Amino acid sequence: MNTMQEATQEEVLSLFRKSGALLQGHFILRSGLRSAYFFQCARVCEDLAAVTRLATMLIDKLDNVDCETVVAPAMGALCLGQEVARQLGKRFIFLDKIDGKLELRRGFKFKPGEKVLIVEDVITKGGRVQESLDVTRQHAADPVAVTVLVDRSQGQARFDVPLVSLLEMSFPVYEPDNLPEELKNIPAIKPGS
Repeated sequence: MNTMQEATQEEVLSLFRKSGALLQGHFILRSGLRSAYFFQCARVCEDLAAVTRLATMLIDKLDNVDCETVVAPAMGALCLGQEVARQLGKRFIFLDKIDGKLELRRGFKFKPGEKVLIVEDVITKGGRVQESLDVTRQHAADPVAVTVLVDRSQGQARFDVPLVSLLEMSFPVYEPDNLPEELKNIPAIKPGS
């Protein structure tokens, strides 16, 4: 990692710590895996100056991605996706979660071949991002890239479009039936994203 990447990652971590968005305990992640660390991005999004800065850093890393619309999956990335779209001067829409699945609703439509940037807050396995890619394609859009604040997949999340993240953290994750001793004695919570 070069000095610029290290500085960016340290600034992102600083924003998360300052807002109380980096939590420690025993957490059930959206993926079903367990972790001693949780990124509660909603907390960092309380500070709109921080959202503006994070969006600016994401856009800088995207290296002039060519998109017409920014799409965020509900719910965690809405604020960030909207700010990325605002700074890019692009249209913003979001996908709703209905019965646990993402759907295009509220009268949102894509024109055939519309170039879409997916913005997400945190990925562990990347399931919600893959679902977003699938939904946009089902509606004739053309996803061109994915950008996330935090990639905690340890390099395992892969998509058929470029993935750009601000922060790559390798906090260990565990299957629920294979917890380390230090987590077995802490009640698990699912804080939501």
